[in-house]
Amino acid sequence: MLRIIVFGNSGSGKSTLAASIAKLPDVAHLDLDTVAWKPSQPGVRETLHTSFEAIDSFTDAHSSWVIEGCYSTLLDYAADEANEMIFLNPGITACQENCRSRPWESHKYESKEAQDKNLSMLLDWVAEYETRDDEFSLQQHQMLFEAFDGTKFELTSNAQALSKAEEFLLKSART
Repeated sequence: MLRIIVFGNSGSGKSTLAASIAKLPDVAHLDLDTVAWKPSQPGVRETLHTSFEAIDSFTDAHSSWVIEGCYSTLLDYAADEANEMIFLNPGITACQENCRSRPWESHKYESKEAQDKNLSMLLDWVAEYETRDDEFSLQQHQMLFEAFDGTKFELTSNAQALSKAEEFLLKSART
């Protein structure tokens, strides 16, 4: 059973790596963005209780899974059920370049143009990763990583993340 948490700064490659892991047979994928925010009120967070219930429903429904996001509070909650953790920490510059080249995220934006309107704000957000002290910060992600007792990896470059993704794709091809 794979139960993997993938996290890091915006643009670190979380979604790409999680999608590669989810190509393995019977591995479900949960993007925490889908449970962190109220669907009927864009920009308004769900209560922690509601988000925790959604995580529980997901983990109860799937024996193998990958959960990805940048929400330390939600990740910490899900980590109790995880057996592996991957912290993507390629640095600010790499994250910003990844943001500039990311494809349209149709589950988050109504169009590529709408997504691109937020790019400047996103690049500023990414740049603040090392100095923020909120649940999305490097500081909180490092604490989460250090506290985890299972198998864990900190990947510090796009090349390492790509290699890890290829590892999972190779496993998928063999099964």
